[in-house]
Amino acid sequence: MIRIAFSGSFKLVPIVSKCHKNFNRFYSANTHFDIIIVGGGLIGSTLACTLGKNSRLADKKILLLEAGKKKEFKLSQHYSNAVSSLNPGTYKLLNDIGVWSHINSVRFATVKGLQIWESNSEAMINFRSDNAQEDVAYIVENNVTLYGVYQELAKLDNVTVINEALISEFNLNSQKENNEVTLKNGPIYTCNLLLGCDGWKSQVRQKMGFHCVNWDYERMGVVATLELEEECDNSIAWQRFLPYGPIALLPLNSKHSSLVWSTSPQHAKDLLSMTDQDFVDILNGSLSGSPKRNYIVEEGTKAFDQVLNFLQVSSRKNRQFPPKIGKCQENSRAAFPLGFGHCTNYVMKGVALLGDAAHRVHPLAGQGVNLGFGDIACLNSILGEASYSGSNLGSILHLKEYESQRQRHNIPMMLAIEGLHRLYGTEFPPVVLLRSLGVQAFNALEPLKGFLRSQASL
Repeated sequence: MIRIAFSGSFKLVPIVSKCHKNFNRFYSANTHFDIIIVGGGLIGSTLACTLGKNSRLADKKILLLEAGKKKEFKLSQHYSNAVSSLNPGTYKLLNDIGVWSHINSVRFATVKGLQIWESNSEAMINFRSDNAQEDVAYIVENNVTLYGVYQELAKLDNVTVINEALISEFNLNSQKENNEVTLKNGPIYTCNLLLGCDGWKSQVRQKMGFHCVNWDYERMGVVATLELEEECDNSIAWQRFLPYGPIALLPLNSKHSSLVWSTSPQHAKDLLSMTDQDFVDILNGSLSGSPKRNYIVEEGTKAFDQVLNFLQVSSRKNRQFPPKIGKCQENSRAAFPLGFGHCTNYVMKGVALLGDAAHRVHPLAGQGVNLGFGDIACLNSILGEASYSGSNLGSILHLKEYESQRQRHNIPMMLAIEGLHRLYGTEFPPVVLLRSLGVQAFNALEPLKGFLRSQASL
């Protein structure tokens, strides 16, 4: 069979017949697919690769529609400011489909520990793993992950990728056997199952018409690539809660870290407009400065520390201090709006949502993309079982099982992240004292930290 393969982000080698140079004419003769995936970003491309490698779906034709132009991957000396913190569950998924070998051949950083603290008290949480098999997370540039995914997609005969696929219309009539996707200046494609992986402004979700709970945080996430003043082990991810939002440093290598700073729109604008040196000075002060604290909070946390020390469960063990920033990589500063969102339903007959199309969270816990990768693993298993049993892939019974499993996991995680955001969004002394005491107790209880880490890895 002759097919044309276009990559959503990286180059795939085209196999083109001389008599089929016209793209639209070629596809008009064969426009039905078992599965159509809308959106070729991290979630959509990984989903296509995962389903394409599922032996139980080997006879299914999969189409991936990506609106962006194809790009060839070129490794830059400088790190990208778009990175993701991938948990062990995501690592397993990418490793199982052969993607991690490509990431490993390029670059990534392993997070061995995590330290969280705030500016209003000395309370802190310290996660540390000395076991190579129990890494906390992996920091990978998004373009490196995409490179690995598209390298594997190029090997699959049952997955077709169309680049610059601008969609003009969906027909998701539940009374019809197939869904229809119409491209601008292109053919109409049909499928048994349409999967929306096209982000929080998802066209697929909007067409489904499902109710979504969402709000704008009126906060911006400022990102940048930083050079440390001195080379070090740099295997710790640091996060400090400031009065106007959390600031996080994610390791990239022994000399560089990636910044994610949640702050007000005006402060974000100021941070983007100041000189690199002023930015570095503000950043170092925010990470290490000791603002004036409330006396009651100070004394309350000290007294509780004494109690914990008496019980021989110190709340300050393994405390470390973040590295000092030396430089900000030129032109690496950028900002994006932050918000919360969750769909009351992820599915309807023949249609399902994954990733940001279904749920959106604050980046303070680094779990947003991992929730999406969890969606992929779950749906892949369910569709494999459906195909094995001879069921229609678009059956609402199977899709409801996906929705049920993922909402049972996603909703508690999203509520916990939202709770942290709101809990640390106030400087009211009684609240600061209570949360500080809670953090001290939590940090002293290793089994509880282990349980939380395991839940965040799913």
